[in-house]
Amino acid sequence: MSISEVRQRKAIITGGSSGIGLATAALMLEQGYVVASLDLNPPDQEGIHYIYTDVGDSTSVSEAVAQASKVLGGIDVVVNSAGISSAGRVDANTDEEWELSLNVNVIGIARVCRAALPHLRASDSASIVNLASIASHMGLANRVVYGATKGAVMAMTLDMATDFLGDGIRVNAVAPGTADTPWVARLLAQAADPVEAKRSLEARQPIGRLVSAEEVAFAICYLADPRASSTTGTILDVDGGMHRLSPPR
Repeated sequence: MSISEVRQRKAIITGGSSGIGLATAALMLEQGYVVASLDLNPPDQEGIHYIYTDVGDSTSVSEAVAQASKVLGGIDVVVNSAGISSAGRVDANTDEEWELSLNVNVIGIARVCRAALPHLRASDSASIVNLASIASHMGLANRVVYGATKGAVMAMTLDMATDFLGDGIRVNAVAPGTADTPWVARLLAQAADPVEAKRSLEARQPIGRLVSAEEVAFAICYLADPRASSTTGTILDVDGGMHRLSPPR
């Protein structure tokens, strides 16, 4: 696969207007992709096509994916970056909070992939990259709803990778540690002591700092690249060693 072919690829990114999604869109633009952000809000960066999308609504997703395919001239890559967070133990969240998180973080991915499948099947190098989390495979305090949804994302990734082998559609996920994004900044702002809360998040990652959005974007772009054609069903950790390393404290 030549570099020129890579530069002509078309990608849609849910949640592509901020944080990891925006960093991914920006890096893909640098690599020559044409990119559409499917988000509730427009990106603050030129060159990214914007299509209003509520991943929690099937009609919104179907219309947005169809529009993106027309605007971009097809779809080769789907990046499922949209998501919401939640805090608390199992007795802290209402049924409505559970349903909202599952609807956005889990069913939202299913909606987008379902709508994009005909376009991906028409691509000669189709790829889906989901945004999992360190919470997909580690027990984190006060994150039971979020952890449940991200555990589901990891399982969905493996199942879809298996299902789509015959279609030539690769499906992978990136599992970031705590990333330095506006989303995390908002969570920290709600803490009793935001400075100490951030220090605690940094300390729990072996490298001693938060993961950057650009580092996660780099991993996403690797998984999306057709030159990674043998990589499918992979959960790529970008977590500063948090999942597998246990350094002395």
